[in-house]
Amino acid sequence: MHFFSRHLAILTLLAAAAAMFFPELFLIFKHYFLWFFAATMFALGLVMKPVEAKEALSKPWAIFVGVGTQYTVMPLLGFGAAMVSVEFGVEPSIALGFIIVGCAPGAMASNVISYLLGGAVAFSIAMTMLATILSPVMTPVLVELLGGVIMEIPFLPMMKTIITSVLLPLLLGMIIHHYLPRFQKTYEHIAPEIAAIAIIIICSYAVAANNERLNNIPVLIFLLVILLNAGGYLAGWMVGRLFHFERRYQITLAIEIGMQNAGLGVALALAHFEPETALVGAMFAVWCILTAAGLGKLNTFKAKKEEAIPAI
Repeated sequence: MHFFSRHLAILTLLAAAAAMFFPELFLIFKHYFLWFFAATMFALGLVMKPVEAKEALSKPWAIFVGVGTQYTVMPLLGFGAAMVSVEFGVEPSIALGFIIVGCAPGAMASNVISYLLGGAVAFSIAMTMLATILSPVMTPVLVELLGGVIMEIPFLPMMKTIITSVLLPLLLGMIIHHYLPRFQKTYEHIAPEIAAIAIIIICSYAVAANNERLNNIPVLIFLLVILLNAGGYLAGWMVGRLFHFERRYQITLAIEIGMQNAGLGVALALAHFEPETALVGAMFAVWCILTAAGLGKLNTFKAKKEEAIPAI
């Protein structure tokens, strides 16, 4: 079970590579990518547990700090990356992708990675949930504020897209969970798979739609994607230390900030801008999943190594 979610990093990478060589296989999803993204939010709603929300809400100040960091640090880092890329001659339509990714809420995958790293899962879910609920307002406002420096931003259409593909599916999943709690184990089996498959398809379509452009993409874009992801991890870790979070919460905050919902960024870019605007989001999605999965593997290796050391 959980084949797709457990191997999300390698499957996303393989699918993206396939989309490079056989783009026609993935271009069939052109009119359906928003539906796939809605599926990830529906899946997140299905696995929300009242007990986890209650535990997380017992520390509301931590959630406030986390979501506040999400919607300040990452948008500014994304804006900085966009400005650097424009300064070096990158097209504004591509540079805007950094801002869209930076202004997105946290990713659902961050909940799984937080669990694997020994973080505070309830805190992770609460942050993802609140940031996602706020995203219909926060994301378009921030993209218009920061991205408007580069090009005109369709504020209201973006808000409508987020409401229909993020908020409504999330609420629908939560309602089903509330009224049919006896299927909890089923939800926990299928939800991660639904989300993983949808993310793989969305990112692969973005690669296929930009097949020719990827051959000429500047190396600078790759470097900035790496720095944006690393900057998010570092910022989350340092903010957690600044506010004296316990280690589990500090780990979780680092993961939440560093792992943006690039799938949403890709969906918004494809729906409202040129196809090349989705390039950064697609690359960020693949890269942050790879780095997060790598951190999870490293943590598992360290835990096994510590268990193997005999007690004195």
